[in-house]
This record gives sequence, structure tokens and C-alpha cells, in this order.
Amino acid sequence: MFLENTVNQSEQFGWIEVICGSMFSGKTEELIRRLKRAQFAKQKVEIFKPAVDTRYHEEMVVSHDANEIRSTPVPVAENIRILAQGCDVVGIDEAQFFDDEIVAVCNDLANQGIRVIVAGLDMDFKGNPFGPMPSLMATAEYVTKVHAVCTRTGNLANYSFRKSQDDKLVLLGETEEYEPLSRAAFFRAMKKNKENDNK
Repeated sequence: MFLENTVNQSEQFGWIEVICGSMFSGKTEELIRRLKRAQFAKQKVEIFKPAVDTRYHEEMVVSHDANEIRSTPVPVAENIRILAQGCDVVGIDEAQFFDDEIVAVCNDLANQGIRVIVAGLDMDFKGNPFGPMPSLMATAEYVTKVHAVCTRTGNLANYSFRKSQDDKLVLLGETEEYEPLSRAAFFRAMKKNKENDNK
């Protein structure tokens, strides 16, 4: 019995937490909250975000209501593996914009004993699973799905509806480009767009 406990203690693995949902659902807010608690506990924390995301600040991760925490912008997921060495906790924001290597990076960090907290959009503006997020959610120990409030019905919203006609998958934007919609409102809006396209 004593030997078994010794073996378990030597296998110090971390884990992965994923915070997902639509735009304006509080994903980044929740990520910052968890990371600040870890910092308060004197843990070594590093935060990363994709270099493409410069909406609010080049180096800060900033939530929609202006809560912020210092981060390191990286062009590719592989860079995180190198920069995260020696950390207790690693935070990653806007994970949907990273390449698929982000999944292996998160698993490698967790296997080294690091707590990895990832936030990102689970669906793109068309309502399809977004980038590496499905794989991150599948391999994570904990998944928290947060919701916005639908701007049209007042119900829970889990879709990010793009108001502009731009068809690019990645279009950084705020309330002028996107609005959170419930399932019913989203599918009505998508149907209306399709009808307008066919005119």
C-alpha cells in the first residue's frame, strides 16, 4: 500500500480546463478570474493569445467589460510549448484561432504537471465547430460552456451571428460585426440571409 502511494505521488499530472461559448458570453472574463486566483495563490502563471488578436491591446488579454491581464502574443501554438516551461498554470485565450498543434501542446503541458486553462469560441459564425476547439473539449478534464443573452429574444444565446456579409472565417470584431443569438433567432437570421442571397 505504501509503495502504491509513492508511485501515485511521483506521477504529478496536470489537467486541461476549457471555457467555451459564443461571443459576449464571458469566456475571457472567466479565464481572467481563474488566472488571477492562481496568481493570488503565488503560482507561476503565463498567459498566451494568438498574435492575430489585437482588438483591444497587443499584449493584454482583455474582456468585453475591460477586465485585463498581461499576456504573450504568439504566432503559432508550438511557441507556447517553449515559453510555458516552469509554469504552474498556463492560460490560453482565443484558442480557436490557433493551428491544430494547440491540442498536442495543451496535452503535453498537462502531462508535465501544468494546469492548462483554455478559452475560445466553440462555433464559428455559421454555427459550425470552430478550429481545434472540438478536440480540446474532447481531451479536457473540465469543460465549462458559458452563454450570452440573445439580443433578439432575451433567451440564452450560444451562437455568434455575423451581421456583415463578409464570408471570411476569421473576422475580428465587436458588437458592430456580431451579435449573440439563441438557436431559434440564429436559424431565423441565417434563413433570412439565405433568402436575401437568392434574390
